[in-house]
Amino acid sequence: MFRALLRRELVTPLRRRRMIVFQIALATLFGLLIAARWPTDGQVALMGARSQEIFRLFSFGLMATLLLLFPVFPATSIVSEKKSGTLELLLNSPLGAWRIYFGKLVAVLALAGMILAMSLPAAGACYSMGGLSLDQEIGKVYLLLFLVALQYAAIGLLVSSYAQSADSAIRLTYGIVLGTALLTLGPHSFFQGTGGTLAKLGETLRCLSPLAALASLSGADSIGSQGLMTQTDVMGRFTAWSLLCTVIASVWTMSRLNHKIFDQSRAAGTMSDDLSKSGRFFRRLFFLVDPQKRSGGIPSFLNPVMVKEFRCRRFGRLHWLLRLTAICAVLSLGLTYATTAGTFDWGVETIGGIMVVMQVALIVLIAPSLAAPLLSVEFEHRGWQLLRTTPMSIGRILRGKLFSAIVPLMLVLCATMPGYLVMAYIEPGMQLQVRRVIICLAITAVFAMLVSAAIGCFFSRTAAAIATAYAILLSICCLPMLIWMGRDAPFGHDTVETALSFSSIAAAFSVIQMPGFEHYDLIPANWWFMGIASVISLIVMPAWAYRVSRPQ
Repeated sequence: MFRALLRRELVTPLRRRRMIVFQIALATLFGLLIAARWPTDGQVALMGARSQEIFRLFSFGLMATLLLLFPVFPATSIVSEKKSGTLELLLNSPLGAWRIYFGKLVAVLALAGMILAMSLPAAGACYSMGGLSLDQEIGKVYLLLFLVALQYAAIGLLVSSYAQSADSAIRLTYGIVLGTALLTLGPHSFFQGTGGTLAKLGETLRCLSPLAALASLSGADSIGSQGLMTQTDVMGRFTAWSLLCTVIASVWTMSRLNHKIFDQSRAAGTMSDDLSKSGRFFRRLFFLVDPQKRSGGIPSFLNPVMVKEFRCRRFGRLHWLLRLTAICAVLSLGLTYATTAGTFDWGVETIGGIMVVMQVALIVLIAPSLAAPLLSVEFEHRGWQLLRTTPMSIGRILRGKLFSAIVPLMLVLCATMPGYLVMAYIEPGMQLQVRRVIICLAITAVFAMLVSAAIGCFFSRTAAAIATAYAILLSICCLPMLIWMGRDAPFGHDTVETALSFSSIAAAFSVIQMPGFEHYDLIPANWWFMGIASVISLIVMPAWAYRVSRPQ
């Protein structure tokens, strides 16, 4: 029965046509990464410098592919069984919790192994150039990739056991991946070299990131080091953290694989309208927005579709929007403090670059989860047929859905702006740069929202729409950085500048004169790209709505 479960979990996704396209695309991508830096004169360096450069670029590309595509599979494994009703059948079988869990874990790791297997020919090409050893550079990199796959597989299965829908599981899993891989580098970038508890905490958090571990293995400069040398064994610490996290998440998930997983009992609570006058008075006194107060009717001047989206979405309710905005404002104030404390050490440009990374990461994390399900969820749950019966036009329906995603995204974006205002106050000569960075972030937010909404038109499942939107947006923002890593050898200045023109992070870096990007002029090329893509997305959505609204 265990073999049957393993075969079911593994063979089913491999039979899909998109998996064949996925495998071919991976092999092609890795081959192009190697071919782009392959020697053209038929000679290689005696010390293997070129092969090490090629393998470094290949390693980061493989890590990016694993982080972008792999989390979808474990995040939807258990919650899809729960929604379809087959998890009850598995729990009633003689398999037991640990066999069910390890069957799913092994199947997910087999899919990760497929991704790594597609990269073996490219790794062999790097090894054939010389300068690399199987047990050192290549072996350690693949060991790190396996640890990353194991850790995020365990985390994804744990999230899937708690999630109530596949889209929420994907959203939370990608948030964890983004936080542990990228945001853990921020404290080290701020407090390194200062000494004390904060510097040690930043160094410890940096070791939780697989990107920092890969940088230490590949011989690249330590990510976020600001030119300071450290003697920390990043790979050793990450290995210990990864195995500990895997064990805890696995035991936790197995403890949940019983019939109690279906029990979602909650306290009924009391509505504020049913309280006495004194009770209502004190709740209005202590709550700016009372979450237990009944919502009123929809005013005639508001779009009812927008109100419906806000009320049906957890983070669309006003009290949750205020909480989210307050959290972002506190984060921005923390960045402002770091800006004032670190200006005299590194310069405003470096601090501004760190802030840009965190804000773009926040936009990319929130936008797909808000915009991708706007249309796909209606098609999945057959809500579009109900909307067609209303007297509202297609344009008004689409406007209501888009504004329901624009409002919270813009609130979050505005709450993270105080840091730039302080930067402009500290360095008056950077006021023009700060304004252009704010424009870049605003255009990025609109671009991410519209592209995610357009992607949702092509999927009948919300989970697939959200996963695809995350993968595409992260690829657009991050993959051009691989070309930037190969600048001057062999990619020339024009090639790197063209590739970076597609990345909003790189465009903001070039505006704020981040070290390493000050020689690239990416504006207004990046604005033209995001503007054209946004206009195309605006055309796609009404076309989709017209097609599905025709009589059937």
